[in-house]
Amino acid sequence: MTLLELPSARDESWRWSDLSSLPAIAGRQPAGTVPEALPWIDCGGEGPRLLFVDGKLAAEQSNLGSVELGTVTADPADHALARLVGSDGWKLRLGRDHAPTGLVQIVHVSTGGADHLPSEIELDVDAQASVVETYMGDGWINRLAHIRLLKGARLMLSRRVIGEGGYVSLSDRASVGEGASITVTTLAAGRADTRLDGRVVLAGEAAFAEVGGALLASGKQRHDANLVIRHEQRSGMSRQVWRSVADDAAICSVAARVEVARAAQKTDGEQSLKGLLLNRGATINAKPELEIFADDVKCAHGATVGELDRNALFYLASRGVPRDEAKALLTQAFVADAIDRIGEAAVREAFHQDAMAWLGASS
Repeated sequence: MTLLELPSARDESWRWSDLSSLPAIAGRQPAGTVPEALPWIDCGGEGPRLLFVDGKLAAEQSNLGSVELGTVTADPADHALARLVGSDGWKLRLGRDHAPTGLVQIVHVSTGGADHLPSEIELDVDAQASVVETYMGDGWINRLAHIRLLKGARLMLSRRVIGEGGYVSLSDRASVGEGASITVTTLAAGRADTRLDGRVVLAGEAAFAEVGGALLASGKQRHDANLVIRHEQRSGMSRQVWRSVADDAAICSVAARVEVARAAQKTDGEQSLKGLLLNRGATINAKPELEIFADDVKCAHGATVGELDRNALFYLASRGVPRDEAKALLTQAFVADAIDRIGEAAVREAFHQDAMAWLGASS
């Protein structure tokens, strides 16, 4: 077994992560079994569908469409986990004014071992795409994504982690051009631990980025999200919306940072990090940061952690709603603020169903 060089909790950027299970998972032999039921989303169109099992394409159950396989150019930037990925992965490259025929869906299944796969999304001027990635299984899924959006391009990237166990680590490197926009929404609603890293650079004037999601943890799970949005040109706008829910002895952590360069005048940036404790033995960490070098900006951040509103629980109980159902309803309303930012109705509904399934299992 190859020796893994993993960062220590003494490293500030890794102090909330627990990587101790990764060597054992990496040493396991994958079963290679494809689940009978796969979580495809019916959006009324036949877009590309890719199924990866342990990092390898299951061609007979895939429809590549506008997606290609091949060598991917993705710089891990010395990220401890991203540097483990190989050079062969999937690529979505769209020309000027182009869009896929439908929703791009990619399902990643891990059956016990570790797999490391890169990806590349490059949208030319005014191109647009909507991509949904689903992570399932009980192994270690490690991903590195390189994203480049040219002038006026639009990308909506939605991710859901619904595995039965194991570990999912995702690292994004994104560059957003003039007037282009990126929206990334992640839902962690399975039993896997996660480490989510992202660096989004608003490299063009009037670029837009919205990154966030919902982290749902129970038992002894750990979710750890670390995001940096950097404004390099004027009139850019960014939003970071994270909702964390922790039950039992679980830990959810979010470190979100906004950097505003000197040239990035008229920047508008907001951060909203909120946590909900379903049990006082759980932990939620929230760390919003602003680093501003421009003098004509509008930036705000906020972080709150609390418990379910007792008055709301009492009100629902007085109307005959069972306590577990009342907790689930209030928690769903809490995470909806992050999930509702997904543009496609069918995708948004699927994510809500995943969240409700987690709430039902943890009640």
